[in-house]
Amino acid sequence: MTPAARLSAAIEILADLSARRRPAADALKDWGLSHRFAGSGDRAAIAGILYDTLRRRASAAHVMGSEEPRALVFGMLALMRGLSVDDIAALADGGRFAPAPLSEAERARLADSSLEGAAPFVRGDYPQWLHASLRHVFGESVIEEGAALAARAPLDLRINTLKGEPEAVKAELSHLHPEPCRFSPLALRIRLDSEGKAPPVSAEPAFLRGEVEVQDEGSQLAAILARPIPGSQVLDLCAGAGGKTLEFAALMDNKGQIYAHDSDIRRLKPMHERLARAGVRNVQVRSPRGAEDVLHDLEGKMDLVLVDAPCTGTGTWRRNPDAKWRVRPGALAQRTAEQAKILEQAAHYVRPGGRLAYVTCSLLDEENGAQVRALLNKREDFSPVAPTEAVLALGASGPALAEAALASREGLLMTPRRTGTDGFFVSVMKRAG
Repeated sequence: MTPAARLSAAIEILADLSARRRPAADALKDWGLSHRFAGSGDRAAIAGILYDTLRRRASAAHVMGSEEPRALVFGMLALMRGLSVDDIAALADGGRFAPAPLSEAERARLADSSLEGAAPFVRGDYPQWLHASLRHVFGESVIEEGAALAARAPLDLRINTLKGEPEAVKAELSHLHPEPCRFSPLALRIRLDSEGKAPPVSAEPAFLRGEVEVQDEGSQLAAILARPIPGSQVLDLCAGAGGKTLEFAALMDNKGQIYAHDSDIRRLKPMHERLARAGVRNVQVRSPRGAEDVLHDLEGKMDLVLVDAPCTGTGTWRRNPDAKWRVRPGALAQRTAEQAKILEQAAHYVRPGGRLAYVTCSLLDEENGAQVRALLNKREDFSPVAPTEAVLALGASGPALAEAALASREGLLMTPRRTGTDGFFVSVMKRAG
């Protein structure tokens, strides 16, 4: 496919998203099934255009004065990819499979693509209804934080020490030019190409042997800050596909016992294969069984309980840019109710002297600090571990993380702008002994 044809395809898929309000991945998959002539490179390039447009949707609409799919794509090309009016006109020339030529009005809009004077939610490319919540957290930096969330995310890997030696793994992946991450000692970062395409890491021999896992550095840091100790008893209450469960096993050197549970058995399905590939031997998956309480024997016995809570995912907008435009106030209310219930439940499993780690990939205080404060008001036997103490689990890079992240009494908030990671909130609480 020509670059112009790819542009037309992205506009077509964006129109489908607007009409049917569904995840971008689903729309891309359906388009690929009905256009089998498109190769993998074509599909990747089209996905890159689509996701970049969703990242800059608010600012592109402002520049073009329209939310039509064509206008949004052209606005993104000017704002994010730095194409000139002539560059865009060369793609939209009305030729076969190309978008129709630019109108005079479009040319004028593209020639003046400044965001000066635009509203904060436009300059930060986030939903207007979330402005008050985000400003509450970030203050005058809200635009810069939003803009960082509208950028592309790199591809982060975690070296699995149960299977591979760090230096040997780095050498094997040298052709991908991995860079060490800033804080996590076993994290590698791979930069995307100019169109946002990542290499097929899941086909690499090192991945197939379980020596590396795909995991954002922020997620890696959250697991380290929870401080799972070798030989201890750990419950991962919202384990999902098992990303942090796998990291816990490596941090514990397969010693002790990890119980992995999720209320939705479907989310646990990928974990079984991942555990085997990673060489994990100390995880017991406790799948739900109808109304049966499959965790009753763990109450009051866990050294560490992790709640990787379901949330709005505002911290992962770089990776899921369509999600920020699909989230609604009702979803936030639903998530906060679920979080409060799960946190209260999790506290029952912590032994006296044990710890409770609460993690979200959200930036909103409603889902983060407010939830911790609510639990501490209910459970006077729990107290927060100061972020300056929690980061000591990282070793030498701990103080740097404490300085870079946004710290509060309740915990630590990482963001793309501050720490170069996805947005993650981590709170560690200790139960009185």
